[in-house]
Amino acid sequence: MVDNELRKEAHDLDVTVWVGKSGIDAVTEELRDQLDDRKLVKVKFLRAARGGTSTDELADELAEAVNATLVETRGNTAVYH
Repeated sequence: MVDNELRKEAHDLDVTVWVGKSGIDAVTEELRDQLDDRKLVKVKFLRAARGGTSTDELADELAEAVNATLVETRGNTAVYH
């Protein structure tokens, strides 16, 4: 199964994009660039970014914004492909 393979690969990834109080709009370009260069990118949603929104909701919004596949969310971290 492809998802399980991606999840295994994502496990050892370092976070390379942080979403803070500026929200997802501030990181869409950066995430797009990183996804152009590598297969998987791990994104951390800081408390300031979440406000009243769940990490899952933000992760979905960001995936749509950059036209990426959300592999998984775990805690406040999401992995994109």
